[in-house]
Amino acid sequence: MGTMILYLVLGLIVGIVSGIIGIGGGVLFIPVLVFLFGFSQKMAQGTTIALMVPPIGLLAAITYFKAGFIDIKIAAIIACGFFIGGLLGAKFAINLNDIVLRKGFAIFLMLVAIKMFFSK
Repeated sequence: MGTMILYLVLGLIVGIVSGIIGIGGGVLFIPVLVFLFGFSQKMAQGTTIALMVPPIGLLAAITYFKAGFIDIKIAAIIACGFFIGGLLGAKFAINLNDIVLRKGFAIFLMLVAIKMFFSK
């Protein structure tokens, strides 16, 4: 029961941060699941992908939409690509070593952080 509450708190915190800064939940969920909850990299990635199946961001999206900050057409187009891309990525990732996945994820995060830090 206690662990379930921790998972709920994790979801709440990541939801708040995602809503505030618009960062994808996976960037936040995966490191926490790996380092604090002891998940393997594949288990963390799979669990995070599963989080996106229901309309998780629906209420946040409605809030942004009402404020005029969503282009529905572009969001729909990207979602179509994400639908197929997620399948292809998952098929590729399950055949990789956990260490390779974790290091690749870390490199990606570092590159994004450096780009964002030095951009205007």
